[in-house]
Amino acid sequence: MRVVLASASPARRAVLQAAGIDPVVETADVDEDALLAAMPDASPAEKVTRLAAAKATTVARRIGDAHPDAVLIGCDSMLLLGGELVGKPGDEDTARRRWKAMAGGTGELVTGHAVLRLADGAIDRATEGHAVTTVRFAEPTDTELDAYLATGEPLAVAGAFTLDGLGGWFVEGIEGDPSNVIGISLPLVRRLLANVGVTVTDLWTPPPRVAP
Repeated sequence: MRVVLASASPARRAVLQAAGIDPVVETADVDEDALLAAMPDASPAEKVTRLAAAKATTVARRIGDAHPDAVLIGCDSMLLLGGELVGKPGDEDTARRRWKAMAGGTGELVTGHAVLRLADGAIDRATEGHAVTTVRFAEPTDTELDAYLATGEPLAVAGAFTLDGLGGWFVEGIEGDPSNVIGISLPLVRRLLANVGVTVTDLWTPPPRVAP
């Protein structure tokens, strides 16, 4: 059974690979802004979970012929900061404003997850969930922030920071699942896989054995 990751995020792929799963990567063509605009009253968890489900479903409909017996994982992450749900800043000015607002404070990284199981190319079973991790941010100096923004890294990630990259220097600590901050919660995915009848250990790629 193939595992298909409905995300172009190299960080999510790396998390799965480090945890024994080498997924097929398929990018989901979803208009996130339109989907969010259609659910203004939804909670932060509902918003990211619906986006994750939309991504997984879009990919499932496209790859059923190529991967008729597969498990698809879709994710979407956003940072809840001061009651506002924010995604990727997209430009340096927005990223700078985000960091000025969150420096020395906390935010909640919310990631929606959707897991679909395909049988004979069609969606046979589906399940959803979300994970929340509290992040405590440091207070980077102006020089440090300028240097970080100049790398371009914070412009393309939810909340304008990473835990597993350069942004990790400016995270004081977290409460909750660290893999969720990177974009995919391994404990939650394990439970969701079980919901669709899949045991995560059956998906592991055996590592090469080292001769004694």
